[in-house]
Amino acid sequence: MSTTEVKVLGSTGSPFVMRAVIALNIKSVDYELLEQNLVVKSELLLKSNPIYKKIPVLIHADKPICESLVIVQYIDEVWTCGPSILPSDPYDRAIARFWAAYLDDKWFPSVRVIVLTAEGDEVKKETLQQVATGLELLEDAFPKCNKDGNFFGGERIGYLDIALGCFLPCLRVIEKVHNLKLLDEAKTPNLCKWAESFCSDAAVKDVIPETDKLIEFAKVLIAKIKARPSN
Repeated sequence: MSTTEVKVLGSTGSPFVMRAVIALNIKSVDYELLEQNLVVKSELLLKSNPIYKKIPVLIHADKPICESLVIVQYIDEVWTCGPSILPSDPYDRAIARFWAAYLDDKWFPSVRVIVLTAEGDEVKKETLQQVATGLELLEDAFPKCNKDGNFFGGERIGYLDIALGCFLPCLRVIEKVHNLKLLDEAKTPNLCKWAESFCSDAAVKDVIPETDKLIEFAKVLIAKIKARPSN
């Protein structure tokens, strides 16, 4: 497939862009990543995603698809010749979607607070506990979802693996900056083993950004947030 048929508007540091890229890699789809300026948004991005005006956007045959989890589902439905990303069983598919929604709606906002704000120690301590609690919930969910495989999706990376795995670099940033362990073999042995399998998978290993580069990426976002006019 020509790279001109599939484009991804995004940035290599964005966890949500990682979702689209990993899904395309799983399906062996050639694509072109068009790096976006996160401060001055391009006309193509604003035209392709006029509602949210954010990355990622998948452009397939000149048609834009927005929102990372929607993009992953679209990729799975369009390129059916590759390995399935969503579970085939309706119940398993519903559970995977439930946990993916939990990650975006309830869990990642706490991660984002720690990475992108300079709140006081007490606030960060409480937020770190929320992140740790979410990881404990996912630790318990893993054996119920994995079908005795190495991934939430079983023997292969699936929908929930992509949804959670894209946040692993953010966890590494938190661990390095705050000198702590969130994925702990004593508390989250399942997730530790899963994270190692996920990051070493062929569809993922070249997508995971280096921690130091991601810290610099976070600094750009912080500067962008600070530059916003206050109401």
